[in-house]
Amino acid sequence: MTDIPREDEESEIRDEETPPEARSNHPNPAIRAVANKDIGSTIAVAGHPIHAMLVHFPIAFVVATLGVDIFYWWNADPFWLEVGKWAAGAAFAFGVLAAIVGTLELLAVPGIRVRVASWNHAIAAMVMLAIVGANAGLRIYWPEMVLPSGLMLSVLATMAAGFAGWHGGKLVFDHGVGLIISSRQ
Repeated sequence: MTDIPREDEESEIRDEETPPEARSNHPNPAIRAVANKDIGSTIAVAGHPIHAMLVHFPIAFVVATLGVDIFYWWNADPFWLEVGKWAAGAAFAFGVLAAIVGTLELLAVPGIRVRVASWNHAIAAMVMLAIVGANAGLRIYWPEMVLPSGLMLSVLATMAAGFAGWHGGKLVFDHGVGLIISSRQ
């Protein structure tokens, strides 16, 4: 087993701690200007970001809507049509609420705006919200179209939620957005 020279090890640790998108020595002067800015959440309760607290609800309701559609496809019980209408409506309502808070956070914190993952997350979340809105509208106005159209919209919304969640996770786990780091660490 070979030992890594001390300066290489320190360089590697420094590279892991500083995301490649926002470094103080980045060639783009606009990115350099915001690289050292705070990425903490400005819309928070007792230090806990509200957007991170809200996103679980639309994600859960999007996945629940897909599950309900599969149950309806399986047994054709009209009960699942009503449950699907409420699940899709709740996904849309909570999604709008999470989107408002997330957009305010994105606009309020320059350290978040500089990261590519934040824009990928925002775009994927808006696409998901549009699909969920269409899915809820379909269930309210044309419930007879739930199979196959509602089921397809549920699958697309679940995929978009997964993509948006993946980029949201990158913001938290890779970039440390919204985290309170103890000075003892």
